[in-house]
Amino acid sequence: MSIKTVTKAIAVLLIIVASFMIFPLGIALWEKDYNSFKAFSIPILSTFIIAGITVFILRKTTREQLSTRGGFLMVSASWFFASLLGALPFYISGKITSFSDAFFETMSGFTTTGATIITDIESLPDAILFWRSLTHWLGGMGIVVLAVAIFPLLKIGGLQLIKAEAPGPTVDKITPRITETAKTLWYIYIGMSIAETVLLKLSGMTLFDAMTHTFGTLATGGFSTKNSSVGHYDNAAIDVIITIFMVLAGINFSLHYKLITGNIKSFFKDTELKAYLFIFGIATLLISFDIYEKVYSSFAQSLRFASFQAASILTTTGFATANYENWPMTAQHILFILMFVGGCSGSTGGGIKVIRIITLLKAGLNEMKQLLHPRGIFSLSIGGVTVKRNIAYAISGFFFLYIFMLMLTTLIVSTAEESDIVTSFTTALATVGNIGPGFGNVGPSDNFAFYSSGVKWFLSFAMMAGRLEIYTVLIIFTPAFWKK
Repeated sequence: MSIKTVTKAIAVLLIIVASFMIFPLGIALWEKDYNSFKAFSIPILSTFIIAGITVFILRKTTREQLSTRGGFLMVSASWFFASLLGALPFYISGKITSFSDAFFETMSGFTTTGATIITDIESLPDAILFWRSLTHWLGGMGIVVLAVAIFPLLKIGGLQLIKAEAPGPTVDKITPRITETAKTLWYIYIGMSIAETVLLKLSGMTLFDAMTHTFGTLATGGFSTKNSSVGHYDNAAIDVIITIFMVLAGINFSLHYKLITGNIKSFFKDTELKAYLFIFGIATLLISFDIYEKVYSSFAQSLRFASFQAASILTTTGFATANYENWPMTAQHILFILMFVGGCSGSTGGGIKVIRIITLLKAGLNEMKQLLHPRGIFSLSIGGVTVKRNIAYAISGFFFLYIFMLMLTTLIVSTAEESDIVTSFTTALATVGNIGPGFGNVGPSDNFAFYSSGVKWFLSFAMMAGRLEIYTVLIIFTPAFWKK
């Protein structure tokens, strides 16, 4: 593991993050918001100088493929340092007075969690709001995947980074070259972003709101520019558009590529996709029937709000059009269950992922068959493809570590804050699963501002661990990782 290679890679990523700060800097200049202009100017210039010098000094670093350990260290460190850098505009502007809060908000953005500590979102200047949403968009597909496209120029290999960062148990290489894969993913991501922005603008949003809500939708993040989230607009067309794009964002992006290139049959034959759409459809119908007449007078209205909230929770986006804590208990229980599922592998969604749920379910059924027929031989297959034993073990290990992180987070929150079990456990689900809102004191109409600084730092860690698939972060804390 070359520390020089890792350091050079992180420096380049920070330059990329600082470069994207130029967009909110331009908004601040356009609106003559000189406080925000200063808040972005300082981190941009500082990063260009410090990181630029670092890259220059290490420019002669010999060509070296990042090792697996190097990839894990680089990904985790890049998310941490990117969040440190991204927190500076919030803190320097004075819009968030505590650096702990600023870091929490930024980590929530980059990990596409959507949990917030801001009580009056609409009071923030446009430049700050734009940066807040832009952190979602960057984190959605991954700062690291973005950088992989230019790493060959820096003589840094990228395959280990994709393995470490990409959201899902496996990565389907769309094209033979890993850099081309990264570029293809981003072209699809940008194309979908443009499409949603145009549709939201045509449906009544301002261009600014259309862009910021697109960032939150396709990244499955959930930051809104309004205190009451998407519910502020009370617009059926906007609800439908965002619902559709949330569902699309929760689908494996390699499947989007297949669909775009005309491989329609392969798209609809995908086992994970069929299970994902089935879960969404059943959850939507059950919630619709439960809230019909009890909350909404027409079934069409019930379907509109149920589908939006089911998509928001299943894909771990976290947008809200209604306070679902006021819904009947059956509807709330269904949403609670969806918090454990998440999107598809290779999507921008968080959570456990549908493919892992399918694998664990089939493994459990196989074990029952084995008990009934001890001499039988049962293979674990998904979509006609046999799942290798090492992949099944890896998924089982992930599931255990995921539950372990949930229990640990719940214990720390409940002990440190003396919170009730509903608030504590759904805080864990919301952060580790990168969902955003939970139940209790962290419901859709509440926020995370009441937590102490220490708890917020741990929740930031939990968000990063969840976004980077648990293994990537926790492995760094094992003694074996640091042994030569």
